[in-house]
Amino acid sequence: MFKVLDTCARYRLGEINANEAIEKLKLKLTNPSTIQPRDIVKKYCSVFTPNEKIEF
Repeated sequence: MFKVLDTCARYRLGEINANEAIEKLKLKLTNPSTIQPRDIVKKYCSVFTPNEKIEF
Protein backbone atom coordinates (compact mmCIF):
# COMPACT_ATOMS: atom_id res chain seq x y z
CA MET A 1 0.00 0.00 0.00
CA PHE A 2 2.82 2.42 0.87
CA LYS A 3 4.52 1.76 -2.46
CA VAL A 4 1.34 2.61 -4.37
CA LEU A 5 0.75 5.83 -2.42
CA ASP A 6 4.42 6.79 -2.76
CA THR A 7 4.38 6.20 -6.51
CA CYS A 8 1.15 8.18 -6.94
CA ALA A 9 2.57 11.04 -4.87
CA ARG A 10 5.81 11.09 -6.87
CA TYR A 11 3.79 11.13 -10.10
CA ARG A 12 1.61 13.96 -8.78
CA LEU A 13 4.69 15.98 -7.84
CA GLY A 14 6.25 15.43 -11.25
CA GLU A 15 9.20 13.39 -9.99
CA ILE A 16 8.27 10.54 -12.33
CA ASN A 17 6.29 10.50 -15.56
CA ALA A 18 3.23 8.40 -16.37
CA ASN A 19 5.22 5.64 -18.05
CA GLU A 20 7.48 5.27 -15.01
CA ALA A 21 4.44 5.21 -12.73
CA ILE A 22 2.81 2.48 -14.84
CA GLU A 23 5.98 0.41 -14.59
CA LYS A 24 6.28 0.88 -10.80
CA LEU A 25 2.59 0.14 -10.26
CA LYS A 26 2.85 -2.92 -12.54
CA LEU A 27 -0.06 -1.78 -14.68
CA LYS A 28 -0.57 -2.86 -18.28
CA LEU A 29 -1.32 -0.71 -21.29
CA THR A 30 -3.92 -2.88 -22.99
CA ASN A 31 -4.54 -0.58 -25.95
CA PRO A 32 -2.03 2.30 -26.03
CA SER A 33 -3.59 3.79 -29.16
CA THR A 34 -6.90 4.61 -27.43
CA ILE A 35 -5.94 5.37 -23.83
CA GLN A 36 -3.11 7.57 -22.66
CA PRO A 37 -0.69 6.44 -19.91
CA ARG A 38 -1.57 9.48 -17.79
CA ASP A 39 -5.25 8.49 -17.88
CA ILE A 40 -4.45 5.01 -16.57
CA VAL A 41 -2.33 6.42 -13.73
CA LYS A 42 -4.99 9.03 -12.93
CA LYS A 43 -7.73 6.41 -12.64
CA TYR A 44 -5.59 3.99 -10.65
CA CYS A 45 -4.24 6.57 -8.19
CA SER A 46 -7.65 8.14 -7.62
CA VAL A 47 -8.78 4.87 -6.01
CA PHE A 48 -6.06 5.15 -3.37
CA THR A 49 -6.49 8.85 -2.63
CA PRO A 50 -8.67 9.59 0.39
CA ASN A 51 -9.28 13.19 -0.69
CA GLU A 52 -11.42 13.22 -3.82
CA LYS A 53 -10.46 16.83 -4.65
CA ILE A 54 -6.90 15.86 -5.62
CA GLU A 55 -6.46 15.82 -9.37
CA PHE A 56 -3.80 13.62 -10.92
